[in-house]
Amino acid sequence: METKFLNEYETVREKGAGYFKQKRGLIEVSGWEAEMFLNGLVTNDVKKLPENLWMRAAFPNAQGRLIALVRVWRKEGKFYFDTESATYETVLKNLERFTLAGHFFVNDLTEAITCYSVQGGNIPNFKFQIPDSENQILEAVFNGEKITILNDANIGENGFYFYVPKTQAENFKTEMENSGLIQISEETFEVLRIEAGLPLYGVDMNETTVVLETGLDDAVNFNKGCYIGQEIIARIHFRGHVAKKLTGLVLDDEAAEIKPNDELKSIDGKNAGRITSVTYSPKLKKIIALAYVRYDYLPEGTRLKANDYTAYVKDLPLIEQ
Repeated sequence: METKFLNEYETVREKGAGYFKQKRGLIEVSGWEAEMFLNGLVTNDVKKLPENLWMRAAFPNAQGRLIALVRVWRKEGKFYFDTESATYETVLKNLERFTLAGHFFVNDLTEAITCYSVQGGNIPNFKFQIPDSENQILEAVFNGEKITILNDANIGENGFYFYVPKTQAENFKTEMENSGLIQISEETFEVLRIEAGLPLYGVDMNETTVVLETGLDDAVNFNKGCYIGQEIIARIHFRGHVAKKLTGLVLDDEAAEIKPNDELKSIDGKNAGRITSVTYSPKLKKIIALAYVRYDYLPEGTRLKANDYTAYVKDLPLIEQ
């Protein structure tokens, strides 16, 4: 493996922290009817969301399938939706549909903001406080401008997302590097996010994925009022389980040749699922993967076959933080 990659990887996993520029959409929603409209659109209960905390939520379609997965937080009476670049336009269009229906306003902040993810075991405080509790949101001032800091350790032992005015993006990058953070390449981030079991839209989930198949049950409130797709999502939940779910795989053979969309089979040759993401884990010294595995084969340790290579089911995350 390349020395640069190993240095980045070991810094995040073992001895320090790194930063990665994220391609995200950020949308502000306000208005005294915002809660009502939003609760009819997403799977979680925004009415119960306290100020300065964030929750995960999904935008489903009428069939309970995933249109987008978002973080949403409330600050000073407004709601903020953070989403992957692959689903940003979909989320924006879904929100904008309601601007003519009532007291509901949408402000797209995407072009004005740069998002940095900072992840690792030893994260400096820079020149301002960072959130010290799960799902917390803080606001700070950098060079006279407000930045938003969100606590989310999704690939490292500790982790934060910084939403910085684009005018300060390069200055903030310099500040991070002067504080001892190193920049993480896309290659390294891909390894870290698969180890952490972090799915990407368009790779590990899409509009054919039932929301509960992602395993991100914290994005759904099963006691809230009606929303698009609720009937199907609730029926699956109260039935007891999904037909398949995103989980981890570990392969015995370090030279195993597998790739996304390869079929998984049971030991007796039955279809058991399909692979979505593959990488090599330096920490486990194994090839690992994310995959949708059928319910009967989900217990950890279940042996499956991928292109005649043996794979073992492992609960996510594949690397414990």
